[in-house]
Amino acid sequence: MKFLAAFVLLTAFSSNTFAATATCTSQAADKKLAGAALTSFMGKCEKDATAACEADAKAHKLAGASMDSNVKKCVGDTVGAAAPAPAPTCHDQATAKKLAGAALTSFMGKCEKDATAACVDDAKAHKLAGAAMDSNVKKCTAMAVGQ
Repeated sequence: MKFLAAFVLLTAFSSNTFAATATCTSQAADKKLAGAALTSFMGKCEKDATAACEADAKAHKLAGASMDSNVKKCVGDTVGAAAPAPAPTCHDQATAKKLAGAALTSFMGKCEKDATAACVDDAKAHKLAGAAMDSNVKKCTAMAVGQ
């Protein structure tokens, strides 16, 4: 019981490195980022937050589940609760542009190729390989294309 009380107090009063700054989401909104710039910024911001939160948890001598929980909350608070709106799918973009025939075919081919490349890069960034990577890329591409 004493351990639980100590953990609750430690968690409640732990100093998060990013607590005094704006969230990644609000910083991205302030900078009016979109598309690849937004994705890149959010990825770097989350990576930096994770490193800082892990260092903070280690400084407080947390380990195991308590460290994982603390880091997860810290990163969530730093990144921001509101996720950016999803990018429009290839299908949505083609519809908005009122494409048809060869123009539609060309646009969808290029859009799917670009989406697949972005999904592969994301999977590699998450250190996926083999069947897990293939499955992730397939699902990611299908979502980006709008299937």
